[in-house]
Amino acid sequence: MVTEELTKDFVKNMLPQRIEDSNKGTYGKVLNIAGSINYQGAAYLSSLAPLKIGAGLVTLATTKQLVNNLAAGCPWVTFLPLETYNEQCISKEAFEQVKEYIDSYSVVSIGPGLSTDEEVSEFVKTVINYLQQTDKKSVIDADALNIIAAGGIDKLPKNSVITPHPMELSRLINVPVEEIQRARVEYAFKTAQKFGCNVVLKGNKTVICTTDGLVYINTRGNSSLAKAGSGDVLTGMISGLIAQGAEVKEAALLGVYLHGLCGEIAARTLTQYSVLATDQIECIPDAIKLIR
Repeated sequence: MVTEELTKDFVKNMLPQRIEDSNKGTYGKVLNIAGSINYQGAAYLSSLAPLKIGAGLVTLATTKQLVNNLAAGCPWVTFLPLETYNEQCISKEAFEQVKEYIDSYSVVSIGPGLSTDEEVSEFVKTVINYLQQTDKKSVIDADALNIIAAGGIDKLPKNSVITPHPMELSRLINVPVEEIQRARVEYAFKTAQKFGCNVVLKGNKTVICTTDGLVYINTRGNSSLAKAGSGDVLTGMISGLIAQGAEVKEAALLGVYLHGLCGEIAARTLTQYSVLATDQIECIPDAIKLIR
């Protein structure tokens, strides 16, 4: 198995180009399915990051209650209010609402802050099965991965990328975290083969395995990224790049590299102790400047 280190020269040509004669439709639309009553920040972060990295439009599909809570503080995002179970999380009945939107969006991201309630679990499985049928590009993260790990889904859409941290990967493949950390490349590669998708195994020296069997290692970033919300930002960055036309594999590679740069840039002034997920988002422009 051959691994390649991500470098600026390797990823810089993957950055989607901007053109003068354009509009928001030129740069794609993200449908972000995220959030529950206890994890509102995840929905916010994974919706703001795609816009900051250049996507033309983001629609957050979430519970009606969260729409009311987030709309005033997130005026850049449009909303799809979904049917709710016990005023806590997305109901399984919400699939029909989402189904009407999926075809008209460039990419679907699903998972941040959803919870793993039985109702939302049924909803997520139905959405992922539908994505397999449509071959829609997708980014699958967080609670969507935990729901997949519980069983019932053996393959994922081939045009998808999953972004587990070691504990989420442990649940997906039933291997202890300690063992995964001892052989990160091996287990990320096995997961890509098992589920037929691209895999981003987050952590120190993030591993990216693609559906064509290639393996890449990212060395950018620092401990400032070890903070709640960082994964939601990465999900949003990758989905935003896909929306602009990047292939799923390239969006994963470029998104991981830029996210690492964001941690480095933010820590210069804030130190590695004090960087928040929102600071990472604010550093996306400077990260882009560094690779252009």
